[in-house]
Amino acid sequence: FANIAHGANSVIATKTALKLADYVVTEAGFGSDLGGEKFIDIVCRKSGLRPSAVVIVATVRALKMHGGVKKEELLKEDVEALEKGLSNLKKHIENMRNFGLPVVVALNHFAADTRSEVKLVIDKCAHLGVKVIESNVWEKGGEGGRELALATLETIDKMPADFTFLYEDNLNLWKKVERIGMEIYGASELEADKKTRDKFKKLQDDGFGQLPVCMAKTQYSFSSDPQLLGRPKHFNLNVRDVRLASGAEFIVVYCGDIMTMPGLPKAPAAEIIDVDENGKISGLF
Repeated sequence: FANIAHGANSVIATKTALKLADYVVTEAGFGSDLGGEKFIDIVCRKSGLRPSAVVIVATVRALKMHGGVKKEELLKEDVEALEKGLSNLKKHIENMRNFGLPVVVALNHFAADTRSEVKLVIDKCAHLGVKVIESNVWEKGGEGGRELALATLETIDKMPADFTFLYEDNLNLWKKVERIGMEIYGASELEADKKTRDKFKKLQDDGFGQLPVCMAKTQYSFSSDPQLLGRPKHFNLNVRDVRLASGAEFIVVYCGDIMTMPGLPKAPAAEIIDVDENGKISGLF
């Protein structure tokens, strides 16, 4: 739930894993604008952890949606919409590179993906110097992720990270939010009423300005409006509230109309998954 919290596993878990393995993969929570930014600016800042590389998970389906394709039309090939939607992936790549981290794209494979669509993603990312590897872990387990793992290790070996935070601790609290909004989301400016701005000022005056920021906003868009897909530009980020999370030691900033209780589907996928007497699994795809 990286849209409403820091979205990462515990620092203890990661540090334990680092003592037991040569490489550790941690899910930072969806989105470079949400989970990625928070993992770096909150978790890494607090823990001293420094990632070596970032694997951005993408799908042809999601990119086509960002290109304007309706959900019920996603099974049809649409290279034009995919190319338009790739602006979203490019922004995520830019975001992670701004932290000084090399990037690999894992393209989760779906049965409806066509070779033309997959090739377009690979070719467009190649122009950015980023490898795209099809991942079939869901279908083939560990073997389906072997190529991705090897490509990630190669990237780590050939492209050392030049890690940096987005902001320093002593930056003014409002300026921290402004930097996230403009540099990570691409907003033109931030908008907030006087009551909200006064809350920021009080937190700053009370000595909490050195804390990192945990943004709460929609996961569907770089903006605070879930309808603005792709790579929106020339938009204002609506900052509607802010509060102190003193135990976690960060400031929660609420953007747009966001529900802070995690939401789950009414009909979970488990209801249609089954195993017959021969051990054959159905309902996964």
